[in-house]
Amino acid sequence: MSYWHGVEPRDWQAHVHQSLDEDLGSGDITAPLFLDNHRSRWYIEMQSDGILCGLGIADYLAKLHNDAEVDESSFRDGDFVRHGDRILVGCSPTAHLLAIERTMLNYLMILSGTATNAHRYVEAVAGTACRITETRKTIPGMRRLQKYAVRAGGGFNHRMGLYDAAMIKDNHISAVGGITDAVRTLRDQISHMTRIEVECESLSQVEEAINAGADVVLLDNMSLEMMREAVVQFGSRVTLEASGGISLETVAEVAATGVHIVSVGSITYQVQGLAMHLEIG
Repeated sequence: MSYWHGVEPRDWQAHVHQSLDEDLGSGDITAPLFLDNHRSRWYIEMQSDGILCGLGIADYLAKLHNDAEVDESSFRDGDFVRHGDRILVGCSPTAHLLAIERTMLNYLMILSGTATNAHRYVEAVAGTACRITETRKTIPGMRRLQKYAVRAGGGFNHRMGLYDAAMIKDNHISAVGGITDAVRTLRDQISHMTRIEVECESLSQVEEAINAGADVVLLDNMSLEMMREAVVQFGSRVTLEASGGISLETVAEVAATGVHIVSVGSITYQVQGLAMHLEIG
């Protein structure tokens, strides 16, 4: 039974083993407290409300020991969970259980916190056609997993990195000398299948970017009035993305301007882990 929300992040198992090795090192010093045949019944219980994410990783870690038994959970990534819900239950060799406990909870808490962040923004723009995405402002090493968590929370993904989409930002424009030269030079060098996004700070820059052949325009730190005008003038010609200084308190107003996408960096870099614990008993 899969607990994943759609497509699994690539290479997640390798990431999990690296994290486990970081914690275990040469081995758990407290393991001699328990005989090899010592087993414990356990459960992971929510201590807060939010969107669950990382259950597939938790199940995988629990089953790394051949003698571990894990009950099938009624929950899946992307489900709303409440304080007191027992999201995973099992019976395992005690030494193994306590060796994986922290790694298991770290993934669950961080990914559930990320999914919950995304869900809050998605809920705030409900009723509009606006999509919520994250940015590249992710925890180092956690990008694929955090972007997966955003999807579990109902959001969408921005580019994964510098390699899969072209984004011409203010420093590119300053270094090259202008938007038109930057777009046309890049277009001559990349595949016709690759879309180009340009970061713009004024309506005149938006018009220049579109005329130069941009596919997406990022409205950077624009006022609501400027965003509304950009939608009126250019919304039918190009995809418009709003970004910069957008919070949970302001995102509904931004979406109401008619922009197609709102990208929010804090979804992934200001993460408060969703509280939960593992208990024996």
